[in-house]
Amino acid sequence: MKITFMLTWADAMGGTERAIYTQAEHLAADHDVEIVSVFRTSAERFFEVGGGVPVRYLVDETGPVPRPVRDCDLDDELCRTLAGSPSRLIDPRWEKAFNRLSDLEIERELRALDTDVLVSTSPALMAVTTTLPPARVLTVHQEHRPSQIRGGTGEPLFRYAPRLDALVVLTERTREWFEETLTDCAPRLEVIVNAVPAGFRPRSSLTGKSVTMARRLVPDKQVDHAIRAFAQVAEVHPDWVLRVFGDGPQLTRLRRLVSALGLHDQVQLLGPTGRMAEEWAKSSIALLTSRDGEAFPLVLTEAFAAGVPAVSYDCQTGPAEIITHGENGFLVAQDDIDGLAAALIKLIGDPRMLREFGAAALASAGQYDIDRVMGDWERLYADLLDGRDDADRGAVKADRLAAWTTRTGGSGFAPAVPPPVPPLSGEAGRREHRLQSDQAGLVRFGGRLCRVTDDLMPAEVTRANLEIVTGPLDRAGVAYQLLRDQGVRHRVVVRAGQRTAAIEALTGAYADDAVYAEPLRAGGRAAAGTLVAEIEDAVDLAGLRVFQPVVTSSRTLSYGPAYGCDLEFWTEDDDESSTTRGGPTPHTPRADSVGILVPTRRTLLGDTVPAAAMTPGRVRIGDREYPSVAALDATLVADVAFPVDVVYTWVDGDDPDWRSRRNEAFAAMGRPPVDAAGSDARFRSRDELRYSLRSLEMFAPWVRTIHLVTDDQVPAWLDTSHPKIRIVDHREIFGDRGLLPTFNSHAIESQLHHIDGLSDQFLYFNDDVFLGSPVTAERFFHSSGTARHFQSPTSVPLTPVSPEDDFNFSAGKNNRRLIEEAFGHTLTHAFLHTPHALRRDVLADIAERFPAEVATTAASQVRAHTDIAIPSSLHHYVGFFTGRSVPGEIKSTYVNVGDATQHPRLTQILTQRQYEVICLNDTHHGDLSPEEQGQVVFAFLESYFPVASVFEKGSPRNLAKLMQ
Repeated sequence: MKITFMLTWADAMGGTERAIYTQAEHLAADHDVEIVSVFRTSAERFFEVGGGVPVRYLVDETGPVPRPVRDCDLDDELCRTLAGSPSRLIDPRWEKAFNRLSDLEIERELRALDTDVLVSTSPALMAVTTTLPPARVLTVHQEHRPSQIRGGTGEPLFRYAPRLDALVVLTERTREWFEETLTDCAPRLEVIVNAVPAGFRPRSSLTGKSVTMARRLVPDKQVDHAIRAFAQVAEVHPDWVLRVFGDGPQLTRLRRLVSALGLHDQVQLLGPTGRMAEEWAKSSIALLTSRDGEAFPLVLTEAFAAGVPAVSYDCQTGPAEIITHGENGFLVAQDDIDGLAAALIKLIGDPRMLREFGAAALASAGQYDIDRVMGDWERLYADLLDGRDDADRGAVKADRLAAWTTRTGGSGFAPAVPPPVPPLSGEAGRREHRLQSDQAGLVRFGGRLCRVTDDLMPAEVTRANLEIVTGPLDRAGVAYQLLRDQGVRHRVVVRAGQRTAAIEALTGAYADDAVYAEPLRAGGRAAAGTLVAEIEDAVDLAGLRVFQPVVTSSRTLSYGPAYGCDLEFWTEDDDESSTTRGGPTPHTPRADSVGILVPTRRTLLGDTVPAAAMTPGRVRIGDREYPSVAALDATLVADVAFPVDVVYTWVDGDDPDWRSRRNEAFAAMGRPPVDAAGSDARFRSRDELRYSLRSLEMFAPWVRTIHLVTDDQVPAWLDTSHPKIRIVDHREIFGDRGLLPTFNSHAIESQLHHIDGLSDQFLYFNDDVFLGSPVTAERFFHSSGTARHFQSPTSVPLTPVSPEDDFNFSAGKNNRRLIEEAFGHTLTHAFLHTPHALRRDVLADIAERFPAEVATTAASQVRAHTDIAIPSSLHHYVGFFTGRSVPGEIKSTYVNVGDATQHPRLTQILTQRQYEVICLNDTHHGDLSPEEQGQVVFAFLESYFPVASVFEKGSPRNLAKLMQ
């Protein structure tokens, strides 16, 4: 069998290169193996490969001008031009190193490649290995990084993975993520770990007083965390040293840090070495402090092979697959420097534990034995080769790709799922496995057992998790109080004296249920979770975040700990000095502590709470009352206590009657519409309103009434009988003002304050704006009624109005003139594409201050360069200068769906769900057809908002509402 490995840089010092050399050298004993490197960047490779494995380069970058390695007649000037031109095969977002010269050499190499198996080693390379070689070549991708957190460099995984014959990852967590993301469009998925290279590996005696790191000195490796943690270790064990092997751009900075901390004798920055096996044998503890981004760190397996235990951050993936916490090392919460120090001190201070951990590390290293690991590779390659000539191999790939293209829109968006959590081990893992076998209706998703449902909104999930906590407490007679909070989760407070009773109530109630809990530390930070039944009482346990995971059948929406219920155990202390502004500091309460309660995290009543302030009250959540805190049942100064409505302006540009009215109006004007003003892009409906309403029900259930302003149109799916929905026709708000019919959004927006029954403060939505996460009314209004506006970095050009202006810019320029005349200030910026927080009195004021401009805008049937933009701009400036609107902050993002290069951002938006507002704008400048744009928009919105709202006829939520 001939196997070809493809690298970007074969001479680099990296884990990928080392792993490939290890595999190639071992396989060469029985197979024809070669390594193809796109670039040569050094005269010597950092790693050497044995076994006679040839390494071929395509482009030589060691000279003054990049040139093909093959003999050719290309002159230097032509090579320089090609090397300076961006790649057309590999997007710079995936990898910046490629260019037109490398494109030509890659295509030449792969089109004629004679091999059985072609192995890509980065997503960028996978883009060419799956599209250029002959069909008979088997394509395998080795993913050497945690794919679920790759960001832009991982985009090719979504585009090209269905074309692969096999995708091989390093951890079960990553395999599970691919399976859940790609579903039936996935190629063969396998987990094969990195092998420890062959050769003699001396064992450590664990008597050397040294902690060792082998890291590239770059920011992601966070070596500075190790140094700061070791400063604490050195105070307790001054005879121990931290040895750091590696080089990189942070070397000078780290030297300064060592000097600043006075650790010259305790921290050694030793540079890179090719003899780490010997260095591990001199060590007693391995240390890893990487930020999320370690797929499967070889340094840990090599340390284990020397019998050296480890202390590591429990980053997204990697260390937890190697280290068994409390057996062969310690896992510490990400970025917890104090936790690192404590773990090191504990291991150093207990020689017996150190020896036991070392023995366990050595035993677990056996699973990384090269013969065992390479046997997995050989079996995979042989199995693929056996099926290469199957008649349906090509058809299966084509079907996968067709299904995936339909699901994603085919231009970079993928309905990816969130990264899975670390798997449970030991008794917790065995209990979880039993639950999965015994209970129907549970699925494994994101590393947890989840209940599947397609009709729950966030508020209902948080209420269910509240009941999961309070039900057992009620039955056990444990006193608690529900504490109102600004966050999404409910907070239940139990005095520390009843901690044991509360934990026993929960563990007893959910011994046979897939209910999870994350321990809370002081300050409210959560640690890695487990099943509630596995929680053990501990005097330093500050609380539990309890939740039952829920996922939709689409697997694109899940509710986890973010929607759980916090059960907090409050201590008492009359010494308020034990707290800090950032939250309570862990401490042992004095026996005589009375009067002052120390919360797990900050409350609406302060960092500490007088016990006397916890006067019992009652609060209703859903259909039942809970014990609460009377002081928080009142309306607080910061609370928005007035009603807030929402207004949409909506049009269905595909409606034949509406099109007829529009064509008649344009004919009456005696001219065809200006493209930007009258183009279909301005009126196209892709059911965005349906999904915007879903976002409202999900993330802003506090909205009173939704007013839909239309031109004699109603969406067929909308339940207009719902008490929250009100249809408002243009005739109702225009009266005898303006000119109807109108096809000008500026004109329609000028009349919104005339909506009958509209609340004094309201939010104005375009239907391409969606809430992306829970928000409160306080995000948009102060409790005094003052509105908040969100300024954009986009400037309004400081030039006169021109016929070439986009209409949004000409309206902004007209607004600038009015603000200058009225207030003597010059506006320079527009506002973000978010819900606009508006006041009816400010809108009425604008109509009185600028009657001519408002009348002209209202009378313009299509957008014109004389328009002003009122709710999206002028309102905010007039409100600001009259004390009724102030700057605010909101997490928002904007995607032009007509620009295919922006579509990959939709994947990140979906998986991270970190934005409060999402705008999917459809401009007339788009480079995609309406059909392509519509496919991507639908795929994203259906993935983000898969639960049909109560406002949609016939939906489960709508039917349930009708039956009440």
